[in-house]
Amino acid sequence: MPTDPVALTADLIRCPSVTPEEGGALALLSERLSAAGFDCRRADRGGVANLFARWGPKDAARRFGFNGHTDVVPVGDAATWSVPPFGAARRDGALWGRGATDMKSGVAAFAAAAIDLVTETPPEDGAVILAITGDEEGPAVDGTAALLDWMEAQGESMSVCLVGEPTSRERLGDTIKIGRRGSLSAFFTVTGVQGHAAYPHRAVNPLPAMARLMDRLASATLDAGTDHFDPSTLAVVTIDTGNPATNVIPAACRATVNIRFNDRHTGASLIRWLEAEAAEVAQAFGVGVEMETKLSGEAFLTPPGPLSELVAAAVTAETGLAPELSTGGGTSDARFVKDHCPVVEFGLTGRTMHQVDEHVPVAEVEALSRIYARLLRAYFA
Repeated sequence: MPTDPVALTADLIRCPSVTPEEGGALALLSERLSAAGFDCRRADRGGVANLFARWGPKDAARRFGFNGHTDVVPVGDAATWSVPPFGAARRDGALWGRGATDMKSGVAAFAAAAIDLVTETPPEDGAVILAITGDEEGPAVDGTAALLDWMEAQGESMSVCLVGEPTSRERLGDTIKIGRRGSLSAFFTVTGVQGHAAYPHRAVNPLPAMARLMDRLASATLDAGTDHFDPSTLAVVTIDTGNPATNVIPAACRATVNIRFNDRHTGASLIRWLEAEAAEVAQAFGVGVEMETKLSGEAFLTPPGPLSELVAAAVTAETGLAPELSTGGGTSDARFVKDHCPVVEFGLTGRTMHQVDEHVPVAEVEALSRIYARLLRAYFA
Protein backbone atom coordinates (compact mmCIF):
# COMPACT_ATOMS: atom_id res chain seq x y z
CA MET A 1 0.00 0.00 0.00
CA PRO A 2 1.42 3.44 -0.91
CA THR A 3 2.66 5.58 1.95
CA ASP A 4 0.16 8.29 2.86
CA PRO A 5 1.94 11.68 2.87
CA VAL A 6 -1.02 13.41 4.52
CA ALA A 7 -1.07 10.99 7.45
CA LEU A 8 2.69 11.38 7.85
CA THR A 9 2.32 15.17 7.76
CA ALA A 10 -0.31 14.96 10.49
CA ASP A 11 1.95 12.78 12.64
CA LEU A 12 4.77 15.29 12.25
CA ILE A 13 2.52 18.26 13.06
CA ARG A 14 1.61 16.56 16.33
CA CYS A 15 5.28 16.79 17.33
CA PRO A 16 5.76 20.19 19.05
CA SER A 17 9.11 20.88 17.41
CA VAL A 18 9.36 24.63 17.95
CA THR A 19 12.94 25.50 17.06
CA PRO A 20 15.32 24.34 18.47
CA GLU A 21 13.26 21.61 20.16
CA GLU A 22 13.22 18.26 18.34
CA GLY A 23 9.76 17.51 19.72
CA GLY A 24 9.85 13.89 18.53
CA ALA A 25 9.66 14.82 14.83
CA LEU A 26 13.05 13.50 13.76
CA ALA A 27 12.63 10.40 15.91
CA LEU A 28 9.32 9.70 14.16
CA LEU A 29 10.84 10.27 10.73
CA SER A 30 13.81 8.05 11.55
CA GLU A 31 11.48 5.26 12.63
CA ARG A 32 9.45 5.39 9.40
CA LEU A 33 12.53 5.56 7.17
CA SER A 34 14.39 2.83 9.04
CA ALA A 35 11.44 0.50 8.55
CA ALA A 36 11.86 1.00 4.79
CA GLY A 37 15.56 0.13 4.87
CA PHE A 38 17.13 3.56 5.25
CA ASP A 39 20.32 3.86 7.29
CA CYS A 40 19.36 6.63 9.72
CA ARG A 41 21.89 8.49 11.82
CA ARG A 42 21.81 11.63 13.90
CA ALA A 43 24.18 14.48 13.17
CA ASP A 44 23.40 16.68 16.17
CA ARG A 45 25.51 19.72 16.98
CA GLY A 46 25.27 22.58 19.43
CA GLY A 47 22.09 21.23 20.98
CA VAL A 48 20.38 21.01 17.59
CA ALA A 49 18.94 17.72 16.34
CA ASN A 50 19.69 16.73 12.73
CA LEU A 51 18.87 13.54 10.82
CA PHE A 52 20.79 11.91 7.97
CA ALA A 53 19.07 9.00 6.23
CA ARG A 54 20.39 7.06 3.24
CA TRP A 55 18.96 4.16 1.27
CA GLY A 56 21.44 2.48 -1.05
CA PRO A 57 25.22 2.34 -1.06
CA LYS A 58 27.34 5.29 -0.01
CA ASP A 59 29.33 5.06 -3.24
CA ALA A 60 26.34 4.70 -5.58
CA ALA A 61 26.78 6.31 -8.98
CA ARG A 62 23.66 8.47 -8.52
CA ARG A 63 22.77 9.92 -5.14
CA PHE A 64 19.58 11.99 -5.04
CA GLY A 65 19.37 14.18 -1.96
CA PHE A 66 16.52 16.03 -0.26
CA ASN A 67 16.97 18.78 2.31
CA GLY A 68 14.26 20.06 4.61
CA HIS A 69 13.44 20.89 8.21
CA THR A 70 11.01 19.77 10.89
CA ASP A 71 11.45 22.71 13.25
CA VAL A 72 8.72 25.34 13.24
CA VAL A 73 8.28 28.92 14.40
CA PRO A 74 6.46 29.61 17.69
CA VAL A 75 2.66 29.50 17.59
CA GLY A 76 2.26 32.92 19.19
CA ASP A 77 -0.93 33.32 21.24
CA ALA A 78 -2.52 29.87 21.09
CA ALA A 79 -5.86 31.41 22.08
CA THR A 80 -6.05 33.12 18.68
CA TRP A 81 -5.97 29.77 16.84
CA SER A 82 -9.28 28.21 15.87
CA VAL A 83 -7.68 24.75 16.23
CA PRO A 84 -4.99 23.35 18.53
CA PRO A 85 -1.66 24.38 16.92
CA PHE A 86 -0.27 20.86 17.22
CA GLY A 87 -3.53 18.97 16.83
CA ALA A 88 -3.29 18.30 13.07
CA ALA A 89 -7.00 18.94 12.65
CA ARG A 90 -8.46 18.05 9.27
CA ARG A 91 -11.33 20.19 8.00
CA ASP A 92 -12.47 21.98 4.86
CA GLY A 93 -10.19 19.80 2.76
CA ALA A 94 -7.09 21.00 4.60
CA LEU A 95 -4.71 19.91 7.34
CA TRP A 96 -4.27 22.50 10.09
CA GLY A 97 -1.42 23.13 12.49
CA ARG A 98 1.95 24.76 12.94
CA GLY A 99 4.30 23.45 10.27
CA ALA A 100 1.51 22.28 7.98
CA THR A 101 2.92 24.44 5.20
CA ASP A 102 6.44 25.24 6.37
CA MET A 103 7.49 22.56 6.00
CA LYS A 104 6.44 19.28 7.58
CA SER A 105 4.21 18.61 4.58
CA GLY A 106 7.17 18.92 2.21
CA VAL A 107 9.28 16.56 4.32
CA ALA A 108 6.42 14.06 4.54
CA ALA A 109 5.68 14.28 0.81
CA PHE A 110 9.27 13.45 -0.11
CA ALA A 111 9.67 10.79 2.59
CA ALA A 112 6.50 9.06 1.36
CA ALA A 113 7.71 9.16 -2.25
CA ALA A 114 11.15 7.88 -1.27
CA ILE A 115 9.77 5.03 0.84
CA ASP A 116 7.51 3.89 -1.98
CA LEU A 117 10.36 4.08 -4.50
CA VAL A 118 12.82 1.95 -2.54
CA THR A 119 10.22 -0.62 -1.50
CA GLU A 120 8.44 -1.00 -4.83
CA THR A 121 11.00 -0.18 -7.56
CA PRO A 122 14.42 0.13 -5.89
CA PRO A 123 16.93 1.85 -8.17
CA GLU A 124 20.04 0.03 -9.30
CA ASP A 125 23.33 1.63 -8.31
CA GLY A 126 21.45 4.51 -6.78
CA ALA A 127 21.00 6.09 -3.37
CA VAL A 128 18.30 8.31 -1.88
CA ILE A 129 19.39 10.67 0.90
CA LEU A 130 17.37 12.81 3.28
CA ALA A 131 19.21 15.53 5.21
CA ILE A 132 16.65 16.93 7.66
CA THR A 133 17.48 19.61 10.20
CA GLY A 134 15.85 20.94 13.34
CA ASP A 135 17.38 24.41 12.98
CA GLU A 136 16.17 26.14 9.84
CA GLU A 137 13.82 28.58 11.53
CA GLY A 138 16.44 29.51 14.13
CA PRO A 139 20.06 30.69 13.80
CA ALA A 140 20.78 27.87 11.29
CA VAL A 141 24.37 27.62 12.52
CA ASP A 142 24.07 24.01 13.67
CA GLY A 143 21.43 22.82 11.22
CA THR A 144 22.02 22.05 7.56
CA ALA A 145 25.55 23.44 7.85
CA ALA A 146 26.24 20.86 10.57
CA LEU A 147 24.70 18.09 8.48
CA LEU A 148 26.95 18.93 5.55
CA ASP A 149 30.02 19.06 7.80
CA TRP A 150 29.07 15.67 9.24
CA MET A 151 28.56 14.23 5.76
CA GLU A 152 31.98 15.40 4.64
CA ALA A 153 33.59 13.83 7.69
CA GLN A 154 31.75 10.55 7.05
CA GLY A 155 32.49 10.46 3.32
CA GLU A 156 28.81 10.93 2.46
CA SER A 157 27.71 13.06 -0.49
CA MET A 158 24.79 13.93 -2.73
CA SER A 159 25.04 14.14 -6.52
CA VAL A 160 22.16 16.62 -6.64
CA CYS A 161 19.81 18.02 -4.01
CA LEU A 162 16.23 19.21 -3.89
CA VAL A 163 15.22 21.58 -1.08
CA GLY A 164 11.54 21.20 -0.31
CA GLU A 165 10.73 24.71 0.93
CA PRO A 166 7.40 26.23 -0.21
CA THR A 167 8.28 27.88 -3.52
CA SER A 168 5.00 28.03 -5.43
CA ARG A 169 3.30 31.43 -5.40
CA GLU A 170 -0.30 31.04 -6.52
CA ARG A 171 -0.61 27.40 -7.65
CA LEU A 172 1.41 24.32 -6.90
CA GLY A 173 3.98 24.04 -9.66
CA ASP A 174 4.16 27.64 -10.84
CA THR A 175 7.66 28.34 -9.49
CA ILE A 176 11.00 26.56 -9.03
CA LYS A 177 13.82 28.39 -7.31
CA ILE A 178 17.23 28.03 -8.93
CA GLY A 179 19.03 30.47 -6.68
CA ARG A 180 18.63 33.01 -3.92
CA ARG A 181 19.65 36.57 -3.27
CA GLY A 182 22.32 37.25 -0.69
CA SER A 183 21.47 38.97 2.58
CA LEU A 184 23.70 41.39 4.47
CA SER A 185 22.81 43.47 7.53
CA ALA A 186 24.94 46.42 8.62
CA PHE A 187 24.73 48.00 12.09
CA PHE A 188 25.97 51.61 12.33
CA THR A 189 26.82 53.69 15.39
CA VAL A 190 27.51 57.39 14.83
CA THR A 191 29.17 59.07 17.81
CA GLY A 192 29.36 62.81 18.47
CA VAL A 193 29.50 64.94 21.62
CA GLN A 194 26.48 65.31 23.91
CA GLY A 195 25.34 68.83 24.75
CA HIS A 196 22.50 71.22 25.46
CA ALA A 197 20.11 71.78 22.58
CA ALA A 198 20.24 75.55 23.22
CA TYR A 199 24.01 75.55 22.68
CA PRO A 200 24.51 73.31 19.64
CA HIS A 201 27.93 74.85 18.92
CA ARG A 202 29.20 73.15 22.08
CA ALA A 203 28.07 69.71 20.91
CA VAL A 204 28.65 67.47 17.92
CA ASN A 205 25.24 66.17 16.85
CA PRO A 206 25.38 62.64 15.44
CA LEU A 207 21.82 62.79 14.05
CA PRO A 208 22.41 64.89 10.91
CA ALA A 209 25.35 62.64 10.05
CA MET A 210 23.27 59.52 10.48
CA ALA A 211 20.44 61.02 8.46
CA ARG A 212 22.86 61.88 5.66
CA LEU A 213 24.42 58.41 5.73
CA MET A 214 21.07 56.63 5.66
CA ASP A 215 19.83 58.85 2.84
CA ARG A 216 22.96 58.17 0.79
CA LEU A 217 22.65 54.43 1.27
CA ALA A 218 18.90 54.26 0.66
CA SER A 219 19.14 56.48 -2.45
CA ALA A 220 21.94 54.50 -4.06
CA THR A 221 21.24 52.33 -7.11
CA LEU A 222 23.19 49.15 -6.51
CA ASP A 223 22.54 47.65 -9.95
CA ALA A 224 19.87 47.16 -12.59
CA GLY A 225 19.48 43.42 -12.06
CA THR A 226 21.04 40.49 -13.90
CA ASP A 227 19.85 37.75 -16.21
CA HIS A 228 18.29 35.73 -13.37
CA PHE A 229 18.01 38.27 -10.54
CA ASP A 230 16.00 41.42 -9.85
CA PRO A 231 17.88 44.60 -8.87
CA SER A 232 19.52 44.52 -5.46
CA THR A 233 17.75 46.44 -2.70
CA LEU A 234 18.76 48.25 0.48
CA ALA A 235 16.26 48.92 3.25
CA VAL A 236 16.80 51.12 6.30
CA VAL A 237 15.10 49.09 9.02
CA THR A 238 15.74 51.17 12.14
CA ILE A 239 17.18 54.51 13.31
CA ASP A 240 17.33 55.01 17.07
CA THR A 241 18.85 57.42 19.58
CA GLY A 242 17.08 56.30 22.76
CA ASN A 243 16.83 59.97 23.71
CA PRO A 244 13.63 60.97 25.58
CA ALA A 245 14.76 64.56 26.27
CA THR A 246 13.91 67.53 24.06
CA ASN A 247 16.75 69.74 25.31
CA VAL A 248 19.65 67.30 24.92
CA ILE A 249 21.72 66.62 21.83
CA PRO A 250 22.54 62.91 22.17
CA ALA A 251 26.05 61.51 22.09
CA ALA A 252 25.27 58.63 19.73
CA CYS A 253 22.77 57.34 17.22
CA ARG A 254 22.32 53.83 15.84
CA ALA A 255 20.82 52.50 12.64
CA THR A 256 20.55 49.22 10.74
CA VAL A 257 20.21 48.49 7.06
CA ASN A 258 19.54 45.23 5.25
CA ILE A 259 20.72 44.55 1.71
CA ARG A 260 19.28 41.81 -0.49
CA PHE A 261 21.76 41.47 -3.32
CA ASN A 262 22.16 39.62 -6.58
CA ASP A 263 25.14 37.92 -8.18
CA ARG A 264 26.74 41.20 -9.28
CA HIS A 265 27.93 41.59 -5.69
CA THR A 266 29.52 39.68 -2.86
CA GLY A 267 29.21 40.33 0.84
CA ALA A 268 32.81 41.59 0.86
CA SER A 269 32.29 44.05 -2.01
CA LEU A 270 29.20 45.50 -0.35
CA ILE A 271 30.98 45.86 2.98
CA ARG A 272 33.76 47.81 1.26
CA TRP A 273 31.15 50.13 -0.29
CA LEU A 274 29.42 50.67 3.06
CA GLU A 275 32.75 51.41 4.75
CA ALA A 276 33.61 54.01 2.09
CA GLU A 277 30.24 55.73 2.44
CA ALA A 278 30.53 55.78 6.23
CA ALA A 279 34.07 57.20 6.12
CA GLU A 280 33.02 60.02 3.81
CA VAL A 281 30.12 61.04 6.05
CA ALA A 282 32.28 60.79 9.18
CA GLN A 283 34.83 63.17 7.68
CA ALA A 284 32.20 65.63 6.44
CA PHE A 285 30.44 65.89 9.81
CA GLY A 286 33.34 65.39 12.21
CA VAL A 287 31.80 62.37 13.89
CA GLY A 288 32.88 58.83 14.56
CA VAL A 289 31.20 56.03 12.64
CA GLU A 290 31.50 52.38 13.60
CA MET A 291 29.98 49.54 11.58
CA GLU A 292 29.37 45.87 12.26
CA THR A 293 27.99 43.48 9.66
CA LYS A 294 26.26 40.13 9.51
CA LEU A 295 26.29 38.17 6.26
CA SER A 296 23.46 35.64 6.26
CA GLY A 297 24.33 34.22 2.85
CA GLU A 298 25.88 35.05 -0.51
CA ALA A 299 23.84 35.23 -3.68
CA PHE A 300 24.01 32.02 -5.69
CA LEU A 301 22.60 30.51 -8.85
CA THR A 302 22.26 26.97 -10.14
CA PRO A 303 22.21 27.75 -13.86
CA PRO A 304 19.23 26.29 -15.75
CA GLY A 305 20.22 22.81 -16.86
CA PRO A 306 19.67 19.10 -16.22
CA LEU A 307 18.48 19.39 -12.61
CA SER A 308 15.99 22.23 -13.10
CA GLU A 309 14.80 20.62 -16.34
CA LEU A 310 14.20 17.33 -14.52
CA VAL A 311 12.17 19.02 -11.78
CA ALA A 312 10.24 21.14 -14.28
CA ALA A 313 9.34 18.08 -16.36
CA ALA A 314 7.94 16.30 -13.29
CA VAL A 315 5.97 19.39 -12.32
CA THR A 316 4.53 19.85 -15.81
CA ALA A 317 3.61 16.18 -16.14
CA GLU A 318 1.65 16.30 -12.88
CA THR A 319 0.15 19.81 -12.95
CA GLY A 320 0.19 20.91 -16.58
CA LEU A 321 2.06 24.09 -15.60
CA ALA A 322 5.37 25.31 -17.02
CA PRO A 323 7.10 26.53 -13.85
CA GLU A 324 8.97 29.82 -13.76
CA LEU A 325 12.63 29.60 -12.74
CA SER A 326 12.98 32.15 -9.95
CA THR A 327 15.58 33.55 -7.55
CA GLY A 328 13.17 35.70 -5.54
CA GLY A 329 12.31 35.59 -1.88
CA GLY A 330 14.49 35.42 1.19
CA THR A 331 17.26 33.07 2.14
CA SER A 332 16.96 29.31 2.63
CA ASP A 333 19.21 26.40 3.55
CA ALA A 334 19.95 26.00 -0.14
CA ARG A 335 22.62 28.63 0.52
CA PHE A 336 24.58 25.95 2.38
CA VAL A 337 23.83 23.08 0.01
CA LYS A 338 25.01 25.00 -3.07
CA ASP A 339 28.63 24.52 -1.94
CA HIS A 340 28.09 20.74 -1.81
CA CYS A 341 26.26 19.93 -5.05
CA PRO A 342 23.80 21.40 -7.59
CA VAL A 343 20.61 22.40 -5.79
CA VAL A 344 17.14 23.65 -6.69
CA GLU A 345 14.06 24.25 -4.55
CA PHE A 346 10.52 23.17 -5.16
CA GLY A 347 7.56 22.84 -2.85
CA LEU A 348 4.05 23.90 -1.90
CA THR A 349 2.37 27.28 -2.03
CA GLY A 350 3.18 29.18 1.15
CA ARG A 351 0.05 31.26 1.73
CA THR A 352 -0.32 30.55 5.46
CA MET A 353 3.21 29.75 6.60
CA HIS A 354 4.10 31.32 9.96
CA GLN A 355 0.52 32.56 10.35
CA VAL A 356 -2.12 31.80 12.97
CA ASP A 357 -4.22 28.85 11.74
CA GLU A 358 -1.50 27.67 9.36
CA HIS A 359 -2.93 25.01 7.07
CA VAL A 360 -2.32 23.19 3.81
CA PRO A 361 -4.80 21.72 1.30
CA VAL A 362 -4.74 17.93 1.53
CA ALA A 363 -4.89 17.64 -2.26
CA GLU A 364 -1.77 19.79 -2.56
CA VAL A 365 0.25 17.53 -0.26
CA GLU A 366 -0.85 14.50 -2.25
CA ALA A 367 0.04 16.20 -5.54
CA LEU A 368 3.44 17.28 -4.21
CA SER A 369 4.25 13.72 -3.22
CA ARG A 370 3.28 12.52 -6.70
CA ILE A 371 5.59 15.12 -8.23
CA TYR A 372 8.44 14.02 -5.98
CA ALA A 373 7.76 10.37 -6.85
CA ARG A 374 7.78 11.16 -10.56
CA LEU A 375 11.00 13.13 -10.13
CA LEU A 376 12.73 10.24 -8.36
CA ARG A 377 11.65 7.73 -10.99
CA ALA A 378 12.90 10.00 -13.77
CA TYR A 379 16.22 10.62 -12.04
CA PHE A 380 16.96 6.92 -11.61
CA ALA A 381 15.50 5.84 -14.98
